[in-house]
Amino acid sequence: MNCLLLRHGIAVNPEEWDRSEGERPLTKEGIAKTEQVAAGLKRIGMKPTHLLCSPLIRTQQTAEITKKTLQIKATIQLCPELVYDQSPMRLFPILQGYPHDAVVMCVGHEPHLGQTAALMIFGKNSSGFAVKKAGGCLISFEGKVEIGRGYLEWWMAPAQLRALR
Repeated sequence: MNCLLLRHGIAVNPEEWDRSEGERPLTKEGIAKTEQVAAGLKRIGMKPTHLLCSPLIRTQQTAEITKKTLQIKATIQLCPELVYDQSPMRLFPILQGYPHDAVVMCVGHEPHLGQTAALMIFGKNSSGFAVKKAGGCLISFEGKVEIGRGYLEWWMAPAQLRALR
């Protein structure tokens, strides 16, 4: 299985937002840059078979943009386990339910995604692992998805993904 961890694009600044955190959307710049990142993912041949995303608006917007650009046929599955305040450990049983040949894209937040990647690769939390907004990484598993059994295929900042267009 391949797991693409993708952080949401640039969102409205929390200090400038007077509604709930869950409703905070992407900015116009965030939408444009996320579209460019999605084009970069398409250029390197990313073809997710499944799409999970945090239920927050900014991740849903990011998922919709990538779904359209990558022509993902799968329905976006809202996954509360991808919200920033959840334990990354809760994501593993979900991923274990997918076929071994699946390519699962998970759209979420920091620090959750960096912690998830560290658990996948090293089997423990590791400082310094952070996915930038609209950045991502691809982690592969041979056989069962288990903690510490993932292989880092690539890790790219959004500027690198945008440059792949």
